[in-house]
Order: sequence, then structure tokens, then C-alpha cells
Amino acid sequence: MIRKITQEEAWNMRHKVMWPDKPFDYIKVNGDDTAIHYGLFRDNKLISVISLFLSDKEAQFRKFATLEEEQGKGYGSQLLNYTLEQARLFGAERVWCNARSNKNTFYQKFGLNETASRFTKGGKDYVIMEVFF
Repeated sequence: MIRKITQEEAWNMRHKVMWPDKPFDYIKVNGDDTAIHYGLFRDNKLISVISLFLSDKEAQFRKFATLEEEQGKGYGSQLLNYTLEQARLFGAERVWCNARSNKNTFYQKFGLNETASRFTKGGKDYVIMEVFF
């Protein structure tokens, strides 16, 4: 089941999965209070989260995290498909993300394409990927 969740629920998952060695506030981002946070639940347990930031005709999804033991089972794919559809329904014409460079092929399966924009943050390499509706 996929449903909206609170930013606090998203924060807890982000910290646990993405940056467990960083201070808790490291996983918070500007705009979290106005973003739409989605969670995928299995047997009433939150196993994957994503946050959608809307701005005019664009949307960015950020902080996409799935419990390590649940990765590779299709849950993240379900959540990303749902989020992309929600962005389209909200009127977004472009959806983009800062993808970890080693995950670019995952995002390509959902129609996202790499841009020329790349950067490094927190010791990890990223590429901006986008899809147009």
C-alpha cells in the first residue's frame, strides 16, 4: 500500500537507510515542510519513502530510500511509478532528480534521461536526470 506520510516518517527512513552515520538533521532538506512525502507499506511496515517537491510545472523527487533488506524486490519501483504519476496529475511537465551516478540505469527504466549536469556531494557522485510529460 502506498500513502502520504509525515515528514518525520520520511526523515526516520532517510536517516536509517541513506546517512546513518551523519547527524539526524543532515537528512532534512529545505522545503520538507511543503513537500509531499509518500511511503510504501508492506504488512503495515514502512519499507520505502520518497519526497515530491512541486514548483509550477516542474517536480523534483528527492530522498528516495528503501530498507536495505527490501531492496531488489520491486517496492522502490512501485513507489517511483506512483510518484511519477502523482507528479503528472499535479500538472508537472518535467520531473527530475539528483541520481547517484551508480543508480542511473535504474532511473532510465522509468523514462528518465541523464543531463550533462553532474556533481559530488558527501563523497558521492550524482547526475541530474529528468523526464518530460
